[in-house]
Amino acid sequence: MKTGILGGTFDPVHNGHILIAGETFRQLKLDNMIFVPAACSPFKTETCETPAEHRFKMVELAVEGVAGFTASRIELDRPGISYTIDTLEALQAKKSQPDDLYLITGLDSLRTLSEWKDAGRIITLSHLVTVCRPGYDVRDIAILEQRLPGLRERLILLKGPLVDISSTDIRRRISAGESIHGLVPERVEAYIQEHQLYRKGK
Repeated sequence: MKTGILGGTFDPVHNGHILIAGETFRQLKLDNMIFVPAACSPFKTETCETPAEHRFKMVELAVEGVAGFTASRIELDRPGISYTIDTLEALQAKKSQPDDLYLITGLDSLRTLSEWKDAGRIITLSHLVTVCRPGYDVRDIAILEQRLPGLRERLILLKGPLVDISSTDIRRRISAGESIHGLVPERVEAYIQEHQLYRKGK
């Protein structure tokens, strides 16, 4: 089985996440795509603005009815800081026959990969997939390869559409009373409205 993994705080999940996951799913002909909301990131000192249960429910709503897409609580139910290597190992431990894992990373995350816990084992357990914007300097890969030998063979660079959507901007828009229509799935927008998420004073 070829399984994609897209992690993040998803605060909130938005159409950019869905589009990137969909492009990866289609281009690599994956069997599954797992969205993994993070509980506590070792690279983010600030806490998430929204409780984990709300973030997970929004991801569930976003992937509901999308063939092959699922949401996982694997990091939310694990105590302490969430490390990618722990998630990969836990996902494989559940299988009698290991999946072929494809870990979706952003360009910024890719550039810091050598700083991740057990980075060498991450590239052993998974393929790294990055959706590149036009003009990306592939010479950066050579620099990354020096820091993390073997990366080039496990890295897949996909061409994808530009996605100018951010969770930070969505939260700002809601706080300012602006529309987020078209930026998040309709069911996620309805959930945000129902629970009055990201409103000033909430």
